Amino acid sequence: MNIKLLEVELNEVASDVTIIFLKKDELEGCEHSDILQKTGFKAEQDTTCFLYEKGLLFCGVDSKKSDDIRSAVASAIKAIRTSNFKSVKVAILSKSVIGALVEGIVLGGYEFNNYKSEQKKVVLEDIFLVSNDLDFTKIEEDFAQAMIVANATNFTRDIVNKTPQDVNPQVLAQIAQDLAEQNTLECTVLQEADLAQEGMNAMLAVGRASVHGSTLIHLAYKPQNPKKVVTLVGKGLTYDSGGLSLKQPTSMVTMKMDKAGACATLGIIKAVSELKLDIEVHAFIGAVENMVGGNAYKPDDVLISRSKTTIEVRNTDAEGRLVLADVLDYAQDKVKADYIFDFATLTGACMIALGQYTSGIMGHSHKLKHDINKAASDAGEMVSSLPFNRHLKKLLKSDIADISNTASKPYGGAITAGMFLDKFIREENKNKWMHFDIAGTAYTEAAWDCNVYGGTGAGVRLMTQFLKDI
Repeated sequence: MNIKLLEVELNEVASDVTIIFLKKDELEGCEHSDILQKTGFKAEQDTTCFLYEKGLLFCGVDSKKSDDIRSAVASAIKAIRTSNFKSVKVAILSKSVIGALVEGIVLGGYEFNNYKSEQKKVVLEDIFLVSNDLDFTKIEEDFAQAMIVANATNFTRDIVNKTPQDVNPQVLAQIAQDLAEQNTLECTVLQEADLAQEGMNAMLAVGRASVHGSTLIHLAYKPQNPKKVVTLVGKGLTYDSGGLSLKQPTSMVTMKMDKAGACATLGIIKAVSELKLDIEVHAFIGAVENMVGGNAYKPDDVLISRSKTTIEVRNTDAEGRLVLADVLDYAQDKVKADYIFDFATLTGACMIALGQYTSGIMGHSHKLKHDINKAASDAGEMVSSLPFNRHLKKLLKSDIADISNTASKPYGGAITAGMFLDKFIREENKNKWMHFDIAGTAYTEAAWDCNVYGGTGAGVRLMTQFLKDI
């Protein structure tokens, strides 16, 4: 699809279809209200009515604000892609919705067909975004930025959606190296011998039953005179069987998405480098495959992490936090950052607490939580803070090691996982750090908002917005 920005009147643009957004209270005054009434169209959010013979696609919206426009245009694009129309036009209602229009089109029109023997043919070629009464200089800038962020989100989705046979830790390292070459980034990859030398025994234990060697990936974007330095850490479990604490068969399906935190950091640094933000960004990824074998790590093992903190293993399916413990410690040594953010599909408990549409955030700084909440709202993602609790912290106590990798009671699981990670954040960095649990938001099996089946790219739009804000 070619998306074009045109500074003309809408009626001057020739296209097969025109998208029209309608609120319920606008239905009666609409030129085609009689036909719409006969079809039963009530202008409810995300509903569509396609008057094919007139080339008009009506989309219901609750308001003409960004969130509702994004979701509605995503529904519209899906409807048009099933038709044989080649072009579509839509009026830019205001400067504030240009990003929503772009994201609705690019993200809502996304499909992952790599494994289909026959590629679905889509006739739609041109999409025109039209305005003749707005400051076009600013519109063009917003349009270009929105395209970069939306494409980076789809880049992230592509990696998440690839199967475990196609993306293992070594392949993920190659993807990072290719991105570094294309976007002029620095890239360092540590192999297992390097990890052993670094004392990263927790991370190595998780991956030792896999035939694919674990890797630590460090990407860096370094502009001249950066205003801030930001560290991103991503959980890159290219597949998680649960290890010896084996998952149920139904829970193993979709576990290719357990690398979504790592993929998000790749998408973020891609967007930042293409936006040319004056922010130095470092992405650290722990790429590991958690498998079953004669040399798999076991419940009852005690692991010595890179920080020398000893960890009692009670459940080998609580593996992501073991990987992140070592990567977070390594990242704090390598970079003196103003902010440290980790992204991980860490706990099913987060989805139970917040649902599948909201990412959990955890940390110590109330100001940072506020700023992230604002960035999330502006970017069209949803986050909610889960509070640390000193009573829950007691559940991680181990009688034989410094800490246990799972809590002794099955309550507050998302929070206890975050508090486990907090153990590996140094005192001077406590207020700089925020943990993002994207277990619910990173992957979906039912379309919602501008998300389609599969990886969503959760975290990319949010963090890019935050970095633009600072």
